[in-house]
Amino acid sequence: MSDDPTRQEGTQGGHDGPANGYRRNDADRKGSVTSDQTNEFKEDPWTEGPEVPPGKGAKQSPGAPGDDAETLRERQRLAQLEMMDHWIGGVLTEQRRTRRWKLFFRLMFLAVVLAALSAALYSLFWDSPSVATPTQRHLGIVKVDGVIASDSPANAERIIQGLNRAWDAESAAAVVLHINSPGGSPVQSQRIYAEIMRLREQGDKPIIAVIEDVGASGAYYIAAAADEIVASPVSLVGSIGVIYAGFGFEEAIERIGVERRVLTAGENKAFLDPFQPLDNEAEAFWQGVLSQTHRQFIDDVRAGRGERLSDSSDIFSGLIWSGEQSIELGLVDQLGSLEQLSRDQVGNIDWVDYTPSLDPFERFTRRFTEVTAEVLGIRASNTPLSF
Repeated sequence: MSDDPTRQEGTQGGHDGPANGYRRNDADRKGSVTSDQTNEFKEDPWTEGPEVPPGKGAKQSPGAPGDDAETLRERQRLAQLEMMDHWIGGVLTEQRRTRRWKLFFRLMFLAVVLAALSAALYSLFWDSPSVATPTQRHLGIVKVDGVIASDSPANAERIIQGLNRAWDAESAAAVVLHINSPGGSPVQSQRIYAEIMRLREQGDKPIIAVIEDVGASGAYYIAAAADEIVASPVSLVGSIGVIYAGFGFEEAIERIGVERRVLTAGENKAFLDPFQPLDNEAEAFWQGVLSQTHRQFIDDVRAGRGERLSDSSDIFSGLIWSGEQSIELGLVDQLGSLEQLSRDQVGNIDWVDYTPSLDPFERFTRRFTEVTAEVLGIRASNTPLSF
């Protein structure tokens, strides 16, 4: 042991000995590194929020026991760069996903455009009832299906075109109007009626109307021009009349405090305005229009049916009858079906549809519009009158 008490105290546990001093310097150095590292976390511009303790958040590279403050800062910068690399990678991945969705929707839009173009080309170049007209005897069918209107499949132009196709087909034993319609536009019905009467006067082949579920109003107007009318016993036939329907909202608009402003050139231009009362004079005038149209309807039915009609005054009252009742009134010639008619005319069930086909895109849009109108309770028509 040393004889120096001072050195002995320092060695054994004094506060002024060299060994203790070395320990203090080493601890001070570690404390300095820890302080620098802490300041680095707090001053780091890439971090937001409170300090992240070691072992949490981004993965930290542990320093070697002998690393100085500069080495630790370099390791921290490398860790931050690694974190940025992961963040940028995530952003690029999200951008790639966004581009994929954009490409998908663009391809879908292109597919819709191509489908519409294909449908248009189909209607222009391949719109024919059949590839070739059959040579064996058959019935030439022309369909009158649905509401008769200029913007519906049962329009005058389409039906007249089908009538002439069937009429010109040499192997067609008869032209058959296959009717399933509640009626519709007076103008469209009159056009079809006139064309049937023109063909009927030529007398080359019979024109027969076959009524399915319903052949009423404007549909019966068309059927009356045929040489013969066939219906099922439970078909609905007749409804020879004219109708106009509207609403009056003059009191409702006053209750909610809305002022109606209408400017016209002509004192009667707005006489059917639903927000104004319908006076007696305007009502009488409009009733005259309906009556005159009804008279035209009656005259054409009489011209088509002739003496086959009974003398009952109820025929032209707007009532509708079953097929069996219509036989007694002279509205129908015989009860039967399309199959039975085909056997009678050509000996077997054989017919060809000469109605011009609608392109697929038009069929889809029409069906979508019809379903939407039915759901909303909307009935669209180009004319206020209907048969």
